[in-house]
Amino acid sequence: MSLATKYDSQKAEQKWYDYWMENDFFKSVPDDRESYTIVIPPPNVTGVLHMGHMLNNTIQDVLIRRARLKGYNACWVPGTDHASIATEAKVVKKLKEQGIDKNDLTREEFLEHAWDWTHEYGGIILEQLKKLGASCDWSRTKFTMDDDMSASVIKVFVDLFNKGKIYRGYRMVNWDPQAKTTLSDEEVIYEERNGHLYHLAYDLKDSDDKVIIATTRPETILGDTAICVHPEDERYQNLIGKTVIVPIVNREIPIIADEYVDMEFGTGCLKITPAHDENDYKLGEKHDLEIIDIFNEDGSLNSYGLHYQGKDRFEVRKLIAKELEDKNYLVKKENHIHKVGTSERTKAVIEPRLSDQWFLKMEELAQPAIKAVREDIVELLPAKFKSTYFHWMENVRDWNISRQLMWGQRIPAYYYGDGKEDFVVAESIEDALTLSRKRTNNNNLQEQDLRQDNDVLDTWFSSWLWPISVFNGILEPENKEINYYYPTRDLVTGPDILFFWVARMIVAGYEYKDEKPFDKVYLTGLVRDKQRRKMSKSLGNSPDALKLIEEFGADGVRVGLLLSSAAGNDLMFDESLCQQGKGFVNKMWNAFRLIKGWEIDTKIEQPSYAKQGIQWFQSRFAQVLDEVEDHYSKYRISDVLMSSYKLIWDDFCGWLLEIIKPEYGQPIDALTYKQVIELFENNLRLIHPFTPFISEEIWQSITERKVEDALCINTWPTTVEPDDKLLVDFEMVKDIISGIRTVRKEKQISFKNEISLSVINNEGLSADYNDLIMKMGNVDSIMQVTDQLSGAASYRVKSNEYFIPLSGNIDTAAELEKLEAELKRAQGFLLGVQKKLSNERFIAGAPEKVVELERKKEADALAKIDTINASIEALK
Repeated sequence: MSLATKYDSQKAEQKWYDYWMENDFFKSVPDDRESYTIVIPPPNVTGVLHMGHMLNNTIQDVLIRRARLKGYNACWVPGTDHASIATEAKVVKKLKEQGIDKNDLTREEFLEHAWDWTHEYGGIILEQLKKLGASCDWSRTKFTMDDDMSASVIKVFVDLFNKGKIYRGYRMVNWDPQAKTTLSDEEVIYEERNGHLYHLAYDLKDSDDKVIIATTRPETILGDTAICVHPEDERYQNLIGKTVIVPIVNREIPIIADEYVDMEFGTGCLKITPAHDENDYKLGEKHDLEIIDIFNEDGSLNSYGLHYQGKDRFEVRKLIAKELEDKNYLVKKENHIHKVGTSERTKAVIEPRLSDQWFLKMEELAQPAIKAVREDIVELLPAKFKSTYFHWMENVRDWNISRQLMWGQRIPAYYYGDGKEDFVVAESIEDALTLSRKRTNNNNLQEQDLRQDNDVLDTWFSSWLWPISVFNGILEPENKEINYYYPTRDLVTGPDILFFWVARMIVAGYEYKDEKPFDKVYLTGLVRDKQRRKMSKSLGNSPDALKLIEEFGADGVRVGLLLSSAAGNDLMFDESLCQQGKGFVNKMWNAFRLIKGWEIDTKIEQPSYAKQGIQWFQSRFAQVLDEVEDHYSKYRISDVLMSSYKLIWDDFCGWLLEIIKPEYGQPIDALTYKQVIELFENNLRLIHPFTPFISEEIWQSITERKVEDALCINTWPTTVEPDDKLLVDFEMVKDIISGIRTVRKEKQISFKNEISLSVINNEGLSADYNDLIMKMGNVDSIMQVTDQLSGAASYRVKSNEYFIPLSGNIDTAAELEKLEAELKRAQGFLLGVQKKLSNERFIAGAPEKVVELERKKEADALAKIDTINASIEALK
């Protein structure tokens, strides 16, 4: 069979992925085997493949492909998340480009556009994952807005509401003015930013005195309803109970006292704006203060903003600071670093806002999930993330689950009256009507009399059910698939969503299946650039994932990503890693071409050196397989790759193929050929999870295979017990051969010239290895001696001494010149050491270890001089 000189990754990848798909190798249905299930962390439907996805999904594919080879019924469920905020923003932007305002559309019209967008762009990332080699069961692809997935979410909402765990409340929430929706606490990222601290003077009523307050947000004075001081602050005792005039607004507000105030911060006087700060709101409730909301939902000022109405809050901050300065209310302005909450999705600065929202009580629900991780029923890898998990879960707050959007599962609350409590919660409007009639004792109510809540549920409220809902375990709790595939085996994800998603899935698992959702959570690190910066579009330091695959091949990229990606540790990505991966792929291809190029002769016997090489590699493979199994059990995926990589590159290609390779133009015996092919096939089984395309290409090129014999669905390698003595002996044999090669190189003895080798065999190494050493070193004879050989280069392996005669093999004059120069350097070095050791002050003052080190240097130098002198004498 004719093989291409170069491996064509693009051609092979398309060919073999199509082949795997055509033969349903990734498809899983329940049977009598043990299941091994992974659910993909569903990427946003808006997403495209980036380096984080590449790392995460490569690890999942490694685990699932190995499970398939191990004989499990491997099922990897793919899918996407509807990503309410991100997707709605994309649709709004597209509509704007078409001259359409979202606010001019009905809900139904907007959702039609959203579905059109999703159908056009939503599957891009899954198609890209196929380029990486992801062996998902694509027939199981789920979307969090699929009808059955949405029905599951609604059913869970109704159930939790009926259990008293979901409630509607008027609370201070995190408001995203760009997305115009509330966010949960976990979706707010706090960043340190440079700002200013404004010291403002409020006139005391009926007095010439002033009260000075300090604020970072001067625009919010328009919503001030009190000034607060500490009751024990002697500076302000006489002011408590009096009133001040708010600058610009000219509104009278009281001066109140509360221990909440920090006397040391700013001036010790705190302006209270209950509508725009959570702590101010609590003080407002406690002291019965008026609540004045000055902002519109987009962060612009409303009618309470007076002449600033309609302007953005940040523009107003600059304008009002200028006005306060012009009117002598601004006492001073200082530079100030403070933490600012920003939206994880839109990056907009969060605005605290009072709003009616839906909440899920979390404290009780969290308890089984805390216990599961504490007792390693669900194991986090690496374990260092457990402390983060417990910090979140043991201080969990009620989850704000409502969002002011159109894209998502609409909250199933139906209002039959104008009061805040005039609603029912039901899975359908028909059920809602029945409940409403019963609640109001009014059988004349009709469906058109009910209005459904406009809010949708937080996207995470659908994805927290993912391991259950992908198998329809909410709608049909005892169906065959949920009972077979659940709990899933491994979850591979990033630590940034440990609380958002992982913890909540564990909560849902215990609430709805009374069981964990997965056994282990493998937490990957972040992919960073060589300067340790997180990869991002804004920095422009993230390579195009598909271009990497095009340049280095999918296998090369997979190897490059995993060569240095220990669990939980950030990966410093460098394209040279992918080049190394591509080099490894080419090494395997060239090794296969070498083997396939040998002519086979069935009549010749297997040489002893070939037999020894084969036996050694069989033991070495068994040894590495044990290492690999141990690494897999501890989820040290990059260690698995490194062990397999070295086995193939160093042991198989670097040693075994060189040992068995026939002389140029000569055939190889049939037994050796058969055995090396079997060993190569074992290598391919071992490396297949990491390099699925090249391994399948070589596997299928070795011989014609039936469909059921494809590598993708083959078996994991099995081995014999390793021969420990053989492994130890062989390491010595390799060192002997390496010594011969080093002498040849240093003494410039051509590898074409045969040499003789003498040995003082203190180790008692068997002469059975002589043929092997002779072949690999181009040695014509090996002779055991009892004394050192004069006129020879020598080296040691353990306690054995080896001698290679130099007479006739080297340029004596040139070698003498080199040795004499080396002798001069060694004598100079010795002189310096001995000078130091003869210095009494040095001996007396230096630490014992330093003196001992100098004495060792002296002994080494003397030994080296003796060796060089002996070599010189031998050449004369």
